[in-house]
Amino acid sequence: MNKKTVKDIELKGKKVLVRCDFNVPMDEEKNITDNTRIVAALPTIKYLLENNCAIILCSHLGRPKGEFKPEFSLQPVAKELSKLLDKEVIMAKDVVGEDATTKAANLKQGEILLLENVRFHKEETDNDPEFAKKLADMAEIYVNDAFGAAHRAHASTAGVAAYLPAVSGFLIEKELKFLGNAIANPERPFVAILGGAKVSDKIGVIDSLLEKVDTLMIGGGMAYTFFKAQGYGVGNSLCELDKLDLAKSLMEKAKNKGVKLLLPVDTKIGKEFKPDTESKTVAWTDIPDEWEGFDIGEKTIEMFSNELKTAKTVIWNGPVGLFEFDQFAIGTNSIAKVLSEIDATTIIGGGDSAAAVKKAGLQDKMTHISTGGGASLEFLEGKKLPGIECLMGK
Repeated sequence: MNKKTVKDIELKGKKVLVRCDFNVPMDEEKNITDNTRIVAALPTIKYLLENNCAIILCSHLGRPKGEFKPEFSLQPVAKELSKLLDKEVIMAKDVVGEDATTKAANLKQGEILLLENVRFHKEETDNDPEFAKKLADMAEIYVNDAFGAAHRAHASTAGVAAYLPAVSGFLIEKELKFLGNAIANPERPFVAILGGAKVSDKIGVIDSLLEKVDTLMIGGGMAYTFFKAQGYGVGNSLCELDKLDLAKSLMEKAKNKGVKLLLPVDTKIGKEFKPDTESKTVAWTDIPDEWEGFDIGEKTIEMFSNELKTAKTVIWNGPVGLFEFDQFAIGTNSIAKVLSEIDATTIIGGGDSAAAVKKAGLQDKMTHISTGGGASLEFLEGKKLPGIECLMGK
C-alpha cells in the first residue's frame, strides 16, 4: 500500500469529497436489504467527523444509464446513514446542479451532505473532465473509499483526482492490505478456490494465480469446460465450447509450474434448472446426456476440505455450485464452513462468494471479505485499478 490515506494528509476543518460505494440491494418498497457496503464506509466517515471536516459523499446506485430515474435515488441510503451515524445526513436533489452546489457551499464543519446518484449523468461513466471538475470544485480534498468501483475510470472514481489532492479511505487501505499481501507475500501453502459460471470471466485470474499459488481448486459451472476439454460428456451442463483449448493449456501450465490443479471428482446433477428438480450424484466422467451439473459432490467436498485444512492462505472467488437453490448449495456451504474453522488467512473475493458466506452466517469467521467482486478479480489478475492509480503516492 504505497498510496496516501486519510491519515497522511492534513484534513482538520477541510471540505472533503468522499467517493463511497453505496450500491446496495433494495426491495420493491425501497428498503435496503443488505447494508454491508454502507457499514464499510463508516470508519472513514467517522474519522473525517473527528477531524471536524465538512463531508460531501457521492456514490452510484444501479445502472440508470445517464438519466434521472427515481427508483435509483440515494434517498434510502441517506436515511440509513443518518440512522447508523445517529446524525442527520443532508440529501442533495442533484449531483452538480444548483441544489447540490448551494448545499455544498453552505456545508459547515461536522455536517454531512450526500449527493444524488452520480450515474444520473452519463458524464460520470464517460469520465468527462468538465463534470469531474464541477464535483471537485465543491471540496478541497478528495478521498476514494469505493473499492467496488475502483476498477472503473469514471469521473467520481478517477477524474476528480486531477483537480484535488487525492487519498484513500480506510476501506481501500484494508482491501489493498489483505489482497496485496496475499498476492505479494502469502504464508504457504497458498490455495485459491475459483468458482462461478464461466472460464472466460476468470481466464486472467487463473493465469495469474498459477504463477503464485501452491494449489488451485476449480468448481462451479466452469469446471464442466475442463471436463469437456478432457474428452468427457457434460450433458446439458454449462460449457464454453470455444474455451476448450484454453482449458487444456491452463491444465498444461499448472503441470509445468508444479501447481496442484484440483477439479471435481464427482458432481451433483439435476434434470432441469429449478429448485426442486430431481437430482443425483455421479462421477465427473459419467454425466448423462439429459442432465445438468449444479454442484460438487460429496467426494469432491471431502477432497477440497482436506486440501484446505493444510492451507495457510486461501483466496476464494466464485461459488462452487448453484447456491441459490438449497439442494445445490451444499458444496458452497461446506467450503464456507471449512474456511470458517481453519487456522489460515481467509480472503473472500466479493460478489457471489461473499453473498454465499453471508447466507451461511459465517462472515465474521473470515479474515477479510472484499466489497468489490470485479475490482478484486482485476486486482488478483495484476491489473492496475484506475481508482487507486490516481491517488497520491506516499
